Amino acid sequence: MTAPATNDDVWLVVPVFNEATVIREVAATAKKTFPNIVCVDDGSRDESAAEIAAAGVHLVRHPVNLGQGAAIQTGVEYARAQPGAKYFVTFDADGQHRVEDVVVMVERLRTEPVDIVIGTRFADGRSESVPVVRRMALRTIVFLSPRTRRLGLTDAHNGLRAFNKTVADDLDLMVSGMGHASEFISLIDHHHWRVAEQPVTILYTDYSRAKGQSLINGVNIVADGLLHTRMRK
Repeated sequence: MTAPATNDDVWLVVPVFNEATVIREVAATAKKTFPNIVCVDDGSRDESAAEIAAAGVHLVRHPVNLGQGAAIQTGVEYARAQPGAKYFVTFDADGQHRVEDVVVMVERLRTEPVDIVIGTRFADGRSESVPVVRRMALRTIVFLSPRTRRLGLTDAHNGLRAFNKTVADDLDLMVSGMGHASEFISLIDHHHWRVAEQPVTILYTDYSRAKGQSLINGVNIVADGLLHTRMRK
């Protein structure tokens, strides 16, 4: 089965914080395939809001920076209230995610008995493209999380996720920062959502590497994973 060409029932949720350099192009490119996009400007101090508006997508603003988890929750609440919304995708603002991967993930939601599909960088030899520090951090999180392993997941901190309205309606992220990724896994387990992984390619550009692939970022990922791995147990 081929997904409807218009994808009118799909909403992309894009958390944005100081991404004025790239967000207009990211949003405009995604809009060619997915016309419904809401960008949550999470208290940016640059021109992100203006760039989002110029891309012609929906804009919701936080007056102060609350964190990626809070921005995703706000975006999902906005999207799930829209008429006809059935499928939802969390999509990064920095150009790392590919629209073609989203197409495959949404098609799986339409045709398979799953509620949420999470992207994985650790399939088909794709992990070689992941910066070494981040690769080690992500592997460590999985090793330290029995819940993640029990669910059969290999890349719990992948920000590319597609899910149906069952998940969207019950999603209630309480962790505002990067730890929301571990909380997502806790919620999957708590609500018994049917989960699957999809091999995806993450585009590590010079821009994204400069913003978030440092040693301290990798340490923070592990710390957040440890802090929230037992949530809702």
